[in-house]
Amino acid sequence: MPKSLHDFVTAALQEVTEVTPEEVTEIQKQGGTLILDVREPNEFSEGHLVGAINIPRGFLEVKADLEHYKRDERLADRTQEIVCYCGGGHRSALAAKTLQEMGFESVLSMKEGWTGWIGRNLPTTLD
Repeated sequence: MPKSLHDFVTAALQEVTEVTPEEVTEIQKQGGTLILDVREPNEFSEGHLVGAINIPRGFLEVKADLEHYKRDERLADRTQEIVCYCGGGHRSALAAKTLQEMGFESVLSMKEGWTGWIGRNLPTTLD
């Protein structure tokens, strides 16, 4: 029987570590962590987290790039810590689980996504 998106998200959430926007700001201060924007292209007009890799093709295309020949050099080190975020937090859990399955060792999901970030008035520019 086919699973719903809710089923996939629920399963992903059981296998990934979620972090709050506040925890991500602490991670950013420490440096060395890749912040990966996995929102869909039409969501990018809202801006993105400071220092995040903005991927304008959407996450499925990025997954294909990682699996095949168009590898992004910033994702070459599969031991680096990665934090995924999206609009509301669900897609980031799926992205984190996918990256884990692809061999990335330390992948976190931002629990509340972009909406949680801007709802707390956290910075979206380098000032």
